[in-house]
Amino acid sequence: MKLTNSLGGELQEFAPLDPPSAGVYVCGPTVYGDSHLGHGKSYVSFDTLVRWLRRRGLRVRYVQNITDVGHLSDNADDGEDKVLKQAALERLEPMEMAEKYTRSYFEDMDALGNARPDISPRASGHIPEQIELVEKLLERGNAYVTQSGNVYFSVRTFPRYGRLSGRRTDELQAGARVEVSEDKRDPRDFALWKSAKPGHILQWKSPWGRGYPGWHLECSAMAMRYLGETIDIHGGGLENIFPHHESEVAQSEAATGRQFARFWLHNNMITVGGTKMGKSLGNFVTLKQIFSRHDPMVVRLYILRSHYRSPLDFTPEGLDSAASAWDRLVELRRRAGSPGSGEISEGMSAALEGLHRDFYSAMDDDLDTPGALASLFDFTRKANSILDEGASDIDRGVAAMVLEDLAGGALGLDLGRVEGGSGVEPLLDALAEVRVSLRRNRMFAEADAMRNSLAAAGYSVRDMADGTSRIVRQ
Repeated sequence: MKLTNSLGGELQEFAPLDPPSAGVYVCGPTVYGDSHLGHGKSYVSFDTLVRWLRRRGLRVRYVQNITDVGHLSDNADDGEDKVLKQAALERLEPMEMAEKYTRSYFEDMDALGNARPDISPRASGHIPEQIELVEKLLERGNAYVTQSGNVYFSVRTFPRYGRLSGRRTDELQAGARVEVSEDKRDPRDFALWKSAKPGHILQWKSPWGRGYPGWHLECSAMAMRYLGETIDIHGGGLENIFPHHESEVAQSEAATGRQFARFWLHNNMITVGGTKMGKSLGNFVTLKQIFSRHDPMVVRLYILRSHYRSPLDFTPEGLDSAASAWDRLVELRRRAGSPGSGEISEGMSAALEGLHRDFYSAMDDDLDTPGALASLFDFTRKANSILDEGASDIDRGVAAMVLEDLAGGALGLDLGRVEGGSGVEPLLDALAEVRVSLRRNRMFAEADAMRNSLAAAGYSVRDMADGTSRIVRQ
């Protein structure tokens, strides 16, 4: 299995540090609003990674944090805390609001078929670990305390800063779109601990006075708390490489003297008209809004049709296309049955061999989900043809099992939870019977009119050799 490691930008063979165990840490959401499609792309991508690692025989501990404090506006060292700002707007206690949107986040992820992380630590629940990490950095001379009680990481003490993002330290800015803090020794330095101003609700005691942790600090502390000083894979959004992940590397490796993450994986973003989808830009669509129009599995399929490292430009037409593709999977699963006895046919055996070869090859090649889906839909076409010709019970059962195994188990496209398919199959079956009756009574003009009406609605009619008809989405 090979993965593109952002640390160097090369495709590398992946093997965990301590097989068969593997540790995966993914930056989770900042919980100040409902999740949008961009969150869906990120966490479906990493859920697929974890599923495939486990399928390849690894015992994965998957850690994905919840940020409920410290993430300031514009990803900066100054500005408003995003959680506090939204809590004030909604007139809620900050932790009340964090709970509200944490529940909303998991509702959406459950609907998308994402397996829950093994551990979902919260930034506010790991303040002692973060304070301890700051103390280590101060002891080693990698950090300093200002008169105002802020603690900053000194970038000049870590020569490798910029290695992950490919930026030279003499070209780096503060990593924010706001005025640089006056108490920094160097504009490149970033906050480890911020002194709380009067009226700041979220604050804790520390050796440097009351305050709260910097955004970058939490992920290092929680990743090392649950996965050790060197972790196998760290994942997150492409937009977080700098300054967030670059700063994680610096503070973690400066504190331990060891490599922080062996592999860095970054998913690309959802765009709208070529511009990143995001709450700050106001061009986002929430997952709940999309779920009101499409089955969540359609949304998952829509995401998987793009590679995790490629951008995905959101269009309603793209979702409609994914809905048609989903219906084809549902239709095959509905036609297939439970495993039976007998010999598997040569045609089905050949189709299965090709599917497994191409599916595994694609997924082992940097999680090429578009390639894996292409092999799955090629199998769907071949399996439907075999079933059209009067397949045996064993062929039907095999078709059902392989869909549940690869579409469901490997890609998370849960066909089993769509009882009766998309809900239109009984109606389509009834229409097919009506058309058979029309043709049997030589009412060919009426039968052709039905075919045309169904075609206009996006369905095609297949007349079978045994005199029956089937209606399927085009």
